[in-house]
Amino acid sequence: MSKRALQIVTAILGTIPTATGAIGLLGLRDPLYVHFGVVPNVALDSNLRFLSGVWLGVGLTVFGVIPRIERHGFTFRALWGMIFLGGVGRLISLLDAGPPPLPFFGVLALEIVGAPLFVLWQRKIARDATAGA
Repeated sequence: MSKRALQIVTAILGTIPTATGAIGLLGLRDPLYVHFGVVPNVALDSNLRFLSGVWLGVGLTVFGVIPRIERHGFTFRALWGMIFLGGVGRLISLLDAGPPPLPFFGVLALEIVGAPLFVLWQRKIARDATAGA
């Protein structure tokens, strides 16, 4: 699996936090929450908007590592570490509050299983770049 493939997949996946972070800045007016009829709550709205801003920042940072992905190991691991921890939170929610809508299971798999795999992939690309230098 090549550096170029990792860059492409990372760019595709980077659109998720970028787009959902931007949409999430709508707070409880986010179409997802409107669809589920979430009752207006100022504290929840504020937290959603804050976390959506952080999520948007994650997405934008993803795009920052893409050009020289082999040299941004720490940042790449930090990003996927945050995503993994988000998956842990999602898993706790599943156990505590019950199962989410079906598409969330795919996201959960990416967060819990995919995160370590992407870190290993980037590490291999970085090693190959060092060996070739």
